[in-house]
Amino acid sequence: MNSLRPYVAAFVARFKTMLQYRAAALAGFTTQCWWGGLKVMVFAAFYGHSTHPHASMTLAQVITYTWVGQALLTLQPWGGDPEVAAAVRTGGVSYDRLRPVDTYTWWFIRATAWMTARAVPRAALMFAAAAVLLPWAGLDAWAWRAPADATQAGLFAISLLLMILLGAAFTMLINLCITATLTDRGINTLAPALVILFSGNLIPLGLFPDGVQPLLIAQPFAGMLDIPTRIYIGALSGGAAWGGLALQAFWTLVFVILGRKGIDSVMARLEVQGG
Repeated sequence: MNSLRPYVAAFVARFKTMLQYRAAALAGFTTQCWWGGLKVMVFAAFYGHSTHPHASMTLAQVITYTWVGQALLTLQPWGGDPEVAAAVRTGGVSYDRLRPVDTYTWWFIRATAWMTARAVPRAALMFAAAAVLLPWAGLDAWAWRAPADATQAGLFAISLLLMILLGAAFTMLINLCITATLTDRGINTLAPALVILFSGNLIPLGLFPDGVQPLLIAQPFAGMLDIPTRIYIGALSGGAAWGGLALQAFWTLVFVILGRKGIDSVMARLEVQGG
């Protein structure tokens, strides 16, 4: 247990620090509400004028998908940990190498705290606005709806945990790219383009053509939003839901293995700059 204490302390300290940025959370929530509302109106217009009524997801499911996606936005790995990038620029990364802890686990834990602490207040505000305020205002058709049953909610909770771990594992790969190249500009420009399209953030993956569905669900970015959200709305259930959880766990393991192998190579060639 003593070996875990530094990591627990690092998680708690980073989590509490990030919760202090209330203005940033409020600004992010306002922006996400705006974009969520725009996307809901666009989907409502498409469904209202569609000539193909047999879509794999109903409009109500797509609307809930959109609100859940906006609530979990900061759990997606849009870029590397800014503290790691700053440490690489200033040379402070050398201090992490001197700590009597495993560097990969240390960065992984701090990245997890950084992502979840930013998501908690925004998700709570989004739920209050989309699941409580909209029905109260008479806009129930555009509201965030609850899972159909306890089983669906439980599978979503498991998938959400795997989503966090998968996002943190991918963030670690970005951190290693930053450390290897001594800059975060390139990888932080490339990563959002991949995440926003292939995670389902832009368009739910279930609305893509049937022919590409097996490839879309199998690729790693699906586990960073689409799989947990489709489990939440009931578009993935039974064996398909368990298969989605297995894919999330698989890609998390793959990314962790790649990260652990990569960190030894990167740190062996590390050039410390700054001072």
